[in-house]
Amino acid sequence: MALRQTGSRKRKAPALEAAAAGSLSMGSAAADGHGPLPPKKPKRPAARRSLLHYLKGREVGARGRAGLPGFEGELRGYAVRKLPELLRERELALGTLNKVFASQWLNARQVVCGTKCNTLFVVDVHSGQITRIPLMRDRWPGSARAQPSCGIHAIQLNPSKTLLATGGENPNSLAVYQLPTLDPVCLGDRHGHKDWIFAIAWMSDTVAVSGSRDGTVALWRMDPDMFQGSIAWHNDAGLPVYAHIRPRDVETIPRASTNPSNRKVRALAFSGKNQELGAVSLDGYFHLWKARRNLSRLLSIRLPYCRENVCLTYCDELSLYAVGSQSHVSFLDPRQRQQNIRPLCSREGGTGVRSLSFYEHIVTVGTGHGSLLFYDIRAQKFLEERASASPHCSPGPAGRKLKLTCGRGWLNHDDLWVNYFGGIGEFPNALYTHCYNWPEMKLFVAGGPLPSGLHGNYAGLWS
Repeated sequence: MALRQTGSRKRKAPALEAAAAGSLSMGSAAADGHGPLPPKKPKRPAARRSLLHYLKGREVGARGRAGLPGFEGELRGYAVRKLPELLRERELALGTLNKVFASQWLNARQVVCGTKCNTLFVVDVHSGQITRIPLMRDRWPGSARAQPSCGIHAIQLNPSKTLLATGGENPNSLAVYQLPTLDPVCLGDRHGHKDWIFAIAWMSDTVAVSGSRDGTVALWRMDPDMFQGSIAWHNDAGLPVYAHIRPRDVETIPRASTNPSNRKVRALAFSGKNQELGAVSLDGYFHLWKARRNLSRLLSIRLPYCRENVCLTYCDELSLYAVGSQSHVSFLDPRQRQQNIRPLCSREGGTGVRSLSFYEHIVTVGTGHGSLLFYDIRAQKFLEERASASPHCSPGPAGRKLKLTCGRGWLNHDDLWVNYFGGIGEFPNALYTHCYNWPEMKLFVAGGPLPSGLHGNYAGLWS
């Protein structure tokens, strides 16, 4: 079943039209002996720079939007700082699905998610409707059955948002779907990973990299001929037919002397500006590759905090990587020997940093204790709550760290919950994934209970 994009259409603002200039009489100019006079310059309409006019223009697609790039930049910077304190939660019901590990916006109202129970689905954040997406099977499906404790850990869209990469029915395989229809394109199940895929990053529209628990990073190249058609191929039984591909390059994480058996690749982040790929492994190292036709390793750095390094993000503007660990976020600039930005401590009871994202100079931190924190990297401090004030006055800073606490979600009250956790009524949800839709000023957050044996889920739309 194909999904069709239902997001809002982009409007292209027409250029400002010039007012007609009054023409001079050519005959009278010639009579004076000076030749034709140059026409008067057309008058431009005065630009309106108030927030009201800008928002009204966005709403109706009014002319003149192209003349406000500076104002749009100022408004975006202001929104980045002020949006978190304005966000309000609306929980989304996901039924009995177990722990959402990955998510990405497809359009203005649909988010694609992957779960621990190996389910790939799309949720409509307006209606709450859930549509499951069939997983691709290996050519030899004998070894393709997902283990109960595995699931889909990564979902990434290519830069043009025409392809989506995630895991297959076999969690060791890389599955690529076409957007917006979500028709299957190809499956990387040949000579690839021997263990679960934990992370994916796109280097271009047709080149993706996957990181696995087997301690390898694989580079995959998609042939454009595989997805140029708009209709998926099907066999005689009506099942979709897709290509089976092999990686162009496979690189092994170097073996650390401190923990040689734990080289599992946990997260990836790509720098388009430098054409470099960063990776975090569970043995407490950050690795950097030069990404061209193949991967060429540049360096490996021991991280300052080595426990549970499970998430990584990159900011092009600041040329900075951020690594989330059990209780800290560390900032790395591979070109600087001395790191000038001190790590931040989440102080969330040691439950860990579970998801990270950069937007301009604000880092959003999803914790294992069900809360969202926001860190201003320029000021090197967390965003603070605003104290209540009279309706006619601007609120002042309260001095307390701004923290958004997510809802209860759903928890399965099974025998394990009764016998091992004493029937505790509530568990904070680990926020394994979050993603912003900045044009719509919305934040999707999802996860589930942190203890591995507990079965449950959480999803919420913050807007």
